Amino acid sequence: MVVTGTFEPRTLDELDRSVSIMTPRGAEIIFNTLVDLLKLDPSLDLQERTPDGVQADLSIRGGSFAQTLVLLNGMSVDDSQSGHHDMDIPVPLDSISRVEVLRGSGSTEYGSDAVAGVVNFITEPPDHLELRLRTAFGNFGTNQERVSIADSFGKLSEQAAFSRDFSTGFAPDRDYRNLQFASTTHYTSAWGASNLTLAYMDHPFGADGFYGAYPSWEDTKTWWIGYNQALGKDTDVSFAYRRHSDLYVLYRYEPEIYANHHSDESYQGALRRHQTVKQGIVVSYGAEVIHESIVSNNLGDHSRSRGAAYAALDYRAIPRFSLSLSAREEFYRKYSGEFSPTVAAGYWLTPGLKVRASASRAFRVPSYTDLYYSDPANLGNPYLKPERAWTYEGGLDWVPAGRLTAEAAFFDRRLRNGIDYYRTTPDALWQAVNIDSLNFYGVESSLRYALSRRQTVELLYTWLLGVQNTIPFAETKYNFNYPSSSGVVAWTGELPGQVIFRTRVGVLNRISESPYALWDVYAGYAKGKIHPFVQVANITSTSYQEIQGIVMPGRSITGGLEFLFKGK
Repeated sequence: MVVTGTFEPRTLDELDRSVSIMTPRGAEIIFNTLVDLLKLDPSLDLQERTPDGVQADLSIRGGSFAQTLVLLNGMSVDDSQSGHHDMDIPVPLDSISRVEVLRGSGSTEYGSDAVAGVVNFITEPPDHLELRLRTAFGNFGTNQERVSIADSFGKLSEQAAFSRDFSTGFAPDRDYRNLQFASTTHYTSAWGASNLTLAYMDHPFGADGFYGAYPSWEDTKTWWIGYNQALGKDTDVSFAYRRHSDLYVLYRYEPEIYANHHSDESYQGALRRHQTVKQGIVVSYGAEVIHESIVSNNLGDHSRSRGAAYAALDYRAIPRFSLSLSAREEFYRKYSGEFSPTVAAGYWLTPGLKVRASASRAFRVPSYTDLYYSDPANLGNPYLKPERAWTYEGGLDWVPAGRLTAEAAFFDRRLRNGIDYYRTTPDALWQAVNIDSLNFYGVESSLRYALSRRQTVELLYTWLLGVQNTIPFAETKYNFNYPSSSGVVAWTGELPGQVIFRTRVGVLNRISESPYALWDVYAGYAKGKIHPFVQVANITSTSYQEIQGIVMPGRSITGGLEFLFKGK
């Protein structure tokens, strides 16, 4: 398995970084969207404006939403217009085989935006005949339809998936519709494995108060083509094309209408190779290129290109010691080159106890919105400098028995020229600015225990502290809405009678909000071909806001049926 945060295939217990893997496949009935999956990790902060991931901002370890790099099969889907669109993942949940999360800087592996972490969504068609049909209804005018068809024909596997998620909204101007379609093709030839993903998403939604105290509406669309080709067992090439459009309409004063229309494109390619020098020593190297452009009535027309080369040396003397040294040089036309090194090491004190440490540098170039955007409430800054950060981490992994796994990590991220919006009074414009110094310290801990082969209990907790003293007497917009404490208690498994069950209690204490807890329960009957299911979110109908000023709904109940046919 090629795990995010490494240049060559490694098992999870060999990694010297904080990496987690989530697998929705086989349990799709108890997950509504990809957001449900990501919320199982308290170090991932999903700041939603509406349930089901509508315009959700994803941050890791207190980093801003723009400091999290989102990948689809190892290729960037980050939006050059604005990090607010990074979670516009065009593939449905049924297409995702696993999600890999690297907590901590990842610019050495992936370049810009990986300041706080990386989330990699992996698509892979099932290797057997499978037909999955799903429909559901709930309060707030919710109705959902999902269709997935997959089959394999010798060396060829194919999956086509469709998803529609609709709601009339729990409040006026908070309706949404999420339409996704994806085709995933896997083929094995004499050269090696080929993977082709084609995807499209259309996402209109009411955006009342999202970016100003006025009624508004938005529609985003994403087109994606991603291709990966192995050339033998040690080399692969990748190509991806992404197009994203964003139509935003704000009704400021009747009949005055304020509208923005943005369209951006990116082309990216990569050549990667790793080879074993001798037993325990692997050398990896490669090169990447990416071109981004935007056409916008507000931001103007712009383009930029960058290229990068990297190399890594990995030494393993399992199960005693491991060491990784890697570096990347990124070249820009406008900005100076960015050098991003990483060193990571691990040592097994006993067969079940490992200590690890790492240090890595990361960077992020400003988005086009950071540089050029202007509206009645916000003002960009064309003179912004790129963000640069060092992350230091130490961790302890404990596996005392087959059923128990524990992990603890301390991290220190030191950010320079951090990008945020600030204002000195409530009536002033939000202005983009570089923050000279912004440091985050934190502790992550997790405990997982398998009650049986089919039931797992997880206890996870993350503590954060952010410090900056460079903008006195001012209010910042994004960096200081992080959860200083975040905990998750989750129980997932199968009950007698083939009832699949998942419950999650998440507690957050944002520094800008009052603490709140959310309790969700999902259950489904898995026997036979017809599977009824029910999902109850926010059981206690807690009143909360994940983004200041944007109220989230109370209790919601959704129920439906899934038809599943599997062949041999």
